[in-house]
Amino acid sequence: MKCAYTLFFLLFLCIATNAQVQPFGTVDTADLKLTSCNFEKDANAMVLCDRALVYYKYSTVVMEYHKRIKIFNDKGNDAAKVRIEYYGAHNDETISDLKAQTINLTNNTIEYTPVDKSQIYTQNVDKDTKAIVFTFPNIKPGSIVEFKYKWSTPYAGNFPQWTFQEAIPVRYSELKSEFSRDYTFKFIKRVYQKMAVDTSYFTNGKNINQGKTFIWALNNIHSFKEEPYTGSTNDNTEHLLIQVSFLERTWLNLVKNLLDDIDFGNELDTRILLNKEINIVDKISVLPTQDEKIAYIYNLVKSSMKYNDQTGIYTDNEIKRAWSKKEGNAAEINLIVYHFLKKAGINASLLLVNTRGRIEPYYASTRQLNRVVCYIPADSAKQYYVLDAVSKSAVYNQIPYYLLNSNALMVNPETKASSFITLQNLSPARKVVYVNAEITPDGTMKGATQINCFSYNRTSVAKRYKDDGEKKYIEYLRDDNNNLKISALKVENLDVDSLPLTQNIDFSLELSGSDENYIYFSPNLFTQLNTNPFLSEDRFSDIDFKFLNNFIISGRYKIPAGYKIDALPKMVNILMPDKSISFKRVVAEDDGFVIVHYTISYKKSYYVKEDYPDLKAFYQKLHEMLNEQIVLKKT
Repeated sequence: MKCAYTLFFLLFLCIATNAQVQPFGTVDTADLKLTSCNFEKDANAMVLCDRALVYYKYSTVVMEYHKRIKIFNDKGNDAAKVRIEYYGAHNDETISDLKAQTINLTNNTIEYTPVDKSQIYTQNVDKDTKAIVFTFPNIKPGSIVEFKYKWSTPYAGNFPQWTFQEAIPVRYSELKSEFSRDYTFKFIKRVYQKMAVDTSYFTNGKNINQGKTFIWALNNIHSFKEEPYTGSTNDNTEHLLIQVSFLERTWLNLVKNLLDDIDFGNELDTRILLNKEINIVDKISVLPTQDEKIAYIYNLVKSSMKYNDQTGIYTDNEIKRAWSKKEGNAAEINLIVYHFLKKAGINASLLLVNTRGRIEPYYASTRQLNRVVCYIPADSAKQYYVLDAVSKSAVYNQIPYYLLNSNALMVNPETKASSFITLQNLSPARKVVYVNAEITPDGTMKGATQINCFSYNRTSVAKRYKDDGEKKYIEYLRDDNNNLKISALKVENLDVDSLPLTQNIDFSLELSGSDENYIYFSPNLFTQLNTNPFLSEDRFSDIDFKFLNNFIISGRYKIPAGYKIDALPKMVNILMPDKSISFKRVVAEDDGFVIVHYTISYKKSYYVKEDYPDLKAFYQKLHEMLNEQIVLKKT
């Protein structure tokens, strides 16, 4: 009786699951008449269904995929642009049986407009990756677009990843997997809401050597939206990883295969001779310190090589040829850095990284790796070096910004050893703002400000100033304050990485709210801390500040003749509950001047979303105190 009930329940569950979506070409009129997403009202488009059936045919993995999207308004038209990337080199993966169509309701009649095959294009992304690209025709508010295809790979271990959450809301997402009994599987679920379906059973399906069938599904998945200080999309979206473990797919084996690969390991041979190498090595050899040698090699390659916008861990050409052409992909550029480091006798290793987010350590796959960079361990006085010569704004003695708080697979090509490390910068990046100003009786503040930026704050300012130009950068400094006028800006040490970037600013500020009896002003000037980034009630992603920060805000404000201090902010010292962020404020009068000194110190740069209530409450207090007014009264 119990067994019969279980079978009935599973049968009912499967019928209920499949009833939520219609097969390709069959559409519900109610969906065509739908005008908004019921669980995310402001959405411009919504995925009605996203589902796949994955099964084995002998050792071939096959996925039958079907997706249907509802367009609510013109702003949702981007959802009708499809890009399907796959590993097309050497027929590692193939896409077949692609069908796509637009469905409209016109005068209560359902109209189907298929995508013409001539409008479907195949692009070569890089040496290994291709992309099928197309756009749906006859799109208008109310349209439904859908497409389906068959994906396959001859490699039994290349089971596809499934992502439930997208940039638009998803009404229903389902992965059904029929596993082969010849293999064992490992599941890694990164799901934060209750599963609509999470079940398994034995039955006959498309798999010739049928094992167990699993179904995973989610309902009403909110769109993934960029929140302030959100880390990577990959790290925060809900997804499912499935790994075939019969192949003993470990990181150790993966590294061994890479070091034997002609487009990776072969390029590490120090017997390779690059163009004019002897002259370069001679120049390096006379430099007195290791730091100077590393800086010279890094800056030489970064300034000499043009990046062709192709990332990856494999070379497309030999590094010898890339160096001669002075152009290459990310792997070629950084393996040239490695080559010169080894020639200089520097103890360098390699880091395999993912520019899209963290590497899942329990899921050994080269698909998680899309760049190789150089690693040099620390000596007694310095932190380790992580060198990526692709980014023109990066600095040799700073971990690249995009890698902060991520992990990397460290590989020593000489010993063939490998291990995961976490990339963090534990030295705070300082920003020091000092204002020296005079307040006039008519409610105007005039003076000079000096801002000194160090480490990542320095890099950020330098990049913004160079990219935007001075005029636009001055608007950034004003921070939407229409009462603030900047009459002069002088930037020093813009291209000297070893010194703080200094900005000297002459300014005037009309103090709004002042009248003939009172003058009000806040010392929170030129800090870019005027707006609280954490106002939302809920948080759906982790908070990644990337690096530790240390703000020092000081000022000296001359009180105008005929005025006295009426109210000063009190001296305070507040802490996060875990003591990871502190704020200290000191305000005092000294011989006709108001003296202020604020400090904000961070001891932690990454918070999980469960920490958000404490962080939100702290930031509310922080910004209230930063913006608290000093009041001067006419005597």
